[in-house]
Amino acid sequence: MAEPTTQRLTLASEVDLGALLGRNDENLRLLEAELALRIVARGNEITLRGDERQVARGARIVEELLARLGAGLPVQASDVRAALRVLADDADADLKSIFLDAIQVPSRKKQITPKTLNQKRYVEAIRAHDVVVGIGPAGTGKSYLAMAMAVSALTRREVARIILTRPAVEAGERLGFLPGDMYEKVHPYLRPLYDALYDMMEPEKAASMTERGAIEIAPLAYMRGRTLNDAFIVLDEAQNTTSEQMKMFLTRLGFNSRMVITGDITQVDLPSTRASGLIEIQSVLKSVAGIRFVYFTEKDVVRHELVSEIVRAYDEWGRRREA
Repeated sequence: MAEPTTQRLTLASEVDLGALLGRNDENLRLLEAELALRIVARGNEITLRGDERQVARGARIVEELLARLGAGLPVQASDVRAALRVLADDADADLKSIFLDAIQVPSRKKQITPKTLNQKRYVEAIRAHDVVVGIGPAGTGKSYLAMAMAVSALTRREVARIILTRPAVEAGERLGFLPGDMYEKVHPYLRPLYDALYDMMEPEKAASMTERGAIEIAPLAYMRGRTLNDAFIVLDEAQNTTSEQMKMFLTRLGFNSRMVITGDITQVDLPSTRASGLIEIQSVLKSVAGIRFVYFTEKDVVRHELVSEIVRAYDEWGRRREA
């Protein structure tokens, strides 16, 4: 049995040790539990002891957490779990290039960065391509990161407006039969988009920009017949678009515009007689230059840690049923 390895990290005098360690030292305790290490923080020094490979992994994560603090970003237990997941998938991953890639949004309370390799690939794809399709289970950040990139682009005046849309599949898009004015008809279906928007902007500012048309949130049916120029367009819950709706939406793309399409192909709510436009475009558009597909798995779930376990349990249950 190999002798344990010890590595000491000396912290700069300005480092806030409490912010690094977390509440009740939960960040370092989490590292200890996951990597089977003994970690001691004393004064301006952190000592890691255990298996050589795990010590090296733990040291890299501590250095990444220090870099986050140095960049003015918060350090939470979720950041430690994210770093552990990334290194478990790719031991050579550049943690700093992932976790310090901040998406600038107006909210002073919110710092948004990728948490997984696939999230980093997704953000980079959105920067480099006019049309990006993000496919994967709930909680993987597909919609949230797309919203953040849209808000960031508008803030930096790369586009003149944001257009957020999703199919109101439960209403069959027959919104005229629902009571109330247009806002009252569609608001329940678009509430998740509003929630994400208000998480990144002050509600008053978001409301003001919505009133003057800089931000538009509307059901997919309202996109028909339009050409969307100088806009960042996000189609959410795209698994519930029909083939015809998806083609209609994609052909709305105008000059100086970008589209992000998100959805979970395992959660289609369409009638069994209707094909999902999101499933279909994987075959139709796979060889089209300028369009990038990014796929997420349960490993990319960044909500409460139980969410990834729930997603995995449902996936396994589904496979057993099919068998």
